[in-house]
Amino acid sequence: MIPIYLDNAATTQVDPSVIECLQSALSEGPANPSSLHHRGRSARYSVERTTEQIGHCLGSVLDQPGGDRLIFTGSGTEANNLVVQGLSQIQHYIISRIEHPSVLEVGKWLERNGKSVSWLEATKAGTICLEHLEFLLSASRNTSTLVSTMWANNETGILQPIEKISLMCEEAHAKVHVDATQCVGKIRLNLSNLNLTSIAFSAHKFHGPSGIGAAWISGGHSINPIMFGGEQQLETRPGTEPVALIAGMGHALTIACGSLEQTAQHCQTLRNQLEHSLLERFPDLVIQGATAERLPGTSCISFVGADRQSMLMALDLEGIACSSGSACSSGSSPPSHVLSAMSRPKLEIDSAIRFAVSKFSTSSEIEDSTERISRVYRRLRR
Repeated sequence: MIPIYLDNAATTQVDPSVIECLQSALSEGPANPSSLHHRGRSARYSVERTTEQIGHCLGSVLDQPGGDRLIFTGSGTEANNLVVQGLSQIQHYIISRIEHPSVLEVGKWLERNGKSVSWLEATKAGTICLEHLEFLLSASRNTSTLVSTMWANNETGILQPIEKISLMCEEAHAKVHVDATQCVGKIRLNLSNLNLTSIAFSAHKFHGPSGIGAAWISGGHSINPIMFGGEQQLETRPGTEPVALIAGMGHALTIACGSLEQTAQHCQTLRNQLEHSLLERFPDLVIQGATAERLPGTSCISFVGADRQSMLMALDLEGIACSSGSACSSGSSPPSHVLSAMSRPKLEIDSAIRFAVSKFSTSSEIEDSTERISRVYRRLRR
């Protein structure tokens, strides 16, 4: 049985061109951008060149003193932690209930340590409640506030109204951090047109290498480090920068942004093929966020009447890789906090499975997947 990978929201296949880029960078020999000799200066130039490359993809100029900057991290999770914990002079935090665990758990930690945290509710449609955000911003108007929300949900693929959120925060003089891990490289971004304080993202979500993420910080905002022991990256994130991984990240993002519309159309066509084919056979399935604006390739389907854990194990035996929620918590597989925050019925929450296609997915794979998923669902719901 040929395995089919439909878990691209968790991680993606590294593009062959990116592998060549990594091999080329690694073959150049020792590379420490902090060293003053020729090899060190060459490594520094590589990092700076890639930084400008990434900035171009994000719609941000990153070579101006005191302007927007990029902090390289080990992951999107670290980037979220660095910004939410590290943004200076924050007195109050507003965090949505549908965030990734790397933001939710930081919020809980802040709360346990005596910080003022408000939890922003979500609507049944899967977006944050703008009325509730307006209320929370009004209540903290005279307080230095950080709002943290994601751009695209990692479980449902539902896109948040970031433009409206940024405008509301601007009017309330609040900072806004956006977890953009799921959408960088998948939808067109222009950070210069938005009043965002920071975003976080990770290379392995857009066919780059694992082990490299980044936090983008808009000009005029400072970040306190959460780790210590080095002066790298203006003492914000100590540790020798991984030159090859940074080069791979920049190359992967350049490829993704260069074929963005074509890839998005391809992924959306395959996602729709999967959903429509399954709905034709099982009209009682629930597509979470079916009428909402979503990422092109992500689908969260509730197989009502079946258990998500049993579905996952059975699908794995059928050669299909998928998940029941965030890859960072799927080992314990608790019920989806996202669907719970959306006030979905328990039967939908207990049976939700996430599928995500990529540019490497094919129509024949989706056709084959439909047969295998249908076979499993018929058996398990009985």
